[in-house]
Amino acid sequence: MYQHVQPNNTDHIHANGHNVPTKAANNGTMCANGSLGAEGPEATETDSSGTGRMRKPLERNGSTQNDAVHLERRLGLFSGVALIVGTMIGSGIFVSPSGLLVRTGSVGVSFVIWLACGVLSLLGALAYAELGTMNTSSGAEWAYFMDAYGPAPAFLFSWYAVEAFVTECDPPRGVVKMVALVAIVMILFVNCYSVNLGMAVQNVFTAAKLVAVVIVICGGAWKLMQGNTQHLSNAFNGPMPNVGAIATAFYTGLWAYDGWNNLNYVTEEIQNPSKNLPRSIIIGIPLVTLCYALINISYLAAMSPQEMIESEAVAVTFGNRILGAMAWLMPLSVTISTFGSANGTLFAAGRLCFAASREGHLLDILSYVHVRRLTPAPGLIFHSLIASAMVLHGTIDSLIDFFSFTAWIFYGGAMLALIVMRYTKPNYPRPYKVPIIIPVVVLVISIYLVAAPIFETPRIEYLYALLFIFAGLIFYVPFVKLGMTPRFMNKVTLFFQLLLEVVPTSSMAMFE
Repeated sequence: MYQHVQPNNTDHIHANGHNVPTKAANNGTMCANGSLGAEGPEATETDSSGTGRMRKPLERNGSTQNDAVHLERRLGLFSGVALIVGTMIGSGIFVSPSGLLVRTGSVGVSFVIWLACGVLSLLGALAYAELGTMNTSSGAEWAYFMDAYGPAPAFLFSWYAVEAFVTECDPPRGVVKMVALVAIVMILFVNCYSVNLGMAVQNVFTAAKLVAVVIVICGGAWKLMQGNTQHLSNAFNGPMPNVGAIATAFYTGLWAYDGWNNLNYVTEEIQNPSKNLPRSIIIGIPLVTLCYALINISYLAAMSPQEMIESEAVAVTFGNRILGAMAWLMPLSVTISTFGSANGTLFAAGRLCFAASREGHLLDILSYVHVRRLTPAPGLIFHSLIASAMVLHGTIDSLIDFFSFTAWIFYGGAMLALIVMRYTKPNYPRPYKVPIIIPVVVLVISIYLVAAPIFETPRIEYLYALLFIFAGLIFYVPFVKLGMTPRFMNKVTLFFQLLLEVVPTSSMAMFE
């Protein structure tokens, strides 16, 4: 049996049997952003859940020989940018960027929405940068909801997010599904084996997909220099889409930008997060927006809007027309892009599981890390099983509107959390601070994106989405609020702990 190392004699045993450090230093207390500061009002500020419990500092300066097991800070600025860019740029921009054309019926309007989605993603990510530097624990929205609203809303997010994090695969039948499952297993092995290996794969695949983007842009520029501008000259011809159509078009565009908040899920592993988190966001998201805009222009320089809509894989059609004998580069680029995006998604998803389970919102075993490799292996395995089930069951098209609708409920909740904490925690350390107008604008747009489709084209799926979210209360009340635990769970936890060679971390609970 693996024994949890006692960090020092100031630790005590938490109620669930895990070791929780109670003191950070003799000459001061740890601030909320992890920096050592003098004792003061904010150093002893309680959480906002109404329990009066003290917020535990989770940022660590590094590991020492006597430390308990914990996730190490291994992600620098380049890896942070690679995680954002590599996760955001998936197969969508290469395979089916015409979804916006279908929903808007206008080249010009679809191009404006592409850019607007990039701006919205950047504004949202900048607000997340403030939240992520205030609270440097992993988990993103889950951690911010805990700070602003308390455990119940945070649990509902973790309940929803278990289903929302899926790898980017669109499996029709048979062999393709098997290839998708093999890819998931490979990504799982890489991320369980080593954090460094997982990020090395992410860095390499991000660089490779950016090379593919440059090839497409250069091909489009060559066609434009030949005078192929006819599909761009009358971009705004045609009727304007209605309010509901614009909202659903945003869903399609924002799906391509999804991943802009993934770095916030791994803030415990970012080196100097107060600087590298906002810097990665400011570099990564404008880069993706620029790539998307130039890729769409390149496509329209080589084919008509109708040809884009009818093409099963736009980048492949583009390659056949522009690259000639090198057209095989485009299918390869789609494969590389999809694999890299899936790798980044699983890397982030495992950390959400890890953070929520540490507070008792999911199974305890999901918050354990490998005793030698220091990877959150149980959380990664759990999300891989969920992703595999979805690959076998359905297609990505059936998930886009459901995901976008529910995701923007929680994104809006995170913006509201930032606004609320500006008033409830005015003196809380904020190494990075955005103008208050940014979260307000993103909150208003979030409300529009959630409400407009409901009023314009009511669908029963939207009701199902809301019912699914609130169904989490059925599990929250008995198992989290009341603390009921089946007797066999301790044996199950011990079995998987021995099987997977995992142990609790030194920060098993965020609150005492």
